[in-house]
Amino acid sequence: VQLQASGGGLVQAGGSLRLSCAVSGPTFNSYVMGWFRQPPGKEREFVGAIKWNGGSTTYGDAAKGRFRIFKDTAKNAVYLQMASLKVEDTAAYYCAAGRGLITSVMSNPDKYNYWGQGTLVTVSS
Repeated sequence: VQLQASGGGLVQAGGSLRLSCAVSGPTFNSYVMGWFRQPPGKEREFVGAIKWNGGSTTYGDAAKGRFRIFKDTAKNAVYLQMASLKVEDTAAYYCAAGRGLITSVMSNPDKYNYWGQGTLVTVSS
């Protein structure tokens, strides 16, 4: 499985941004696609995840109510729609894929097998 994240940039606080993660590989129906972020000088943080088969989602605390993860099966892509952005959302955002993950471990980055390169989101005040 190969992942390529894109869509980062500079946005003002309160604005919105959509990140994309292009997914490729022989098969990934059994995978969970996760989004993580790493603010400058801090540890990687779980944003949310979506099951490729079925589309159910789960979110980290920082994302609940403001971010939405969805997928486009026809385009083999996963998206992170972010709204009401805050300065503290500034981070490098990563998409990742983990095979057969259950909900209780989706927030653990060590459970993911594949990672895309990060895309930088900067939120200005």
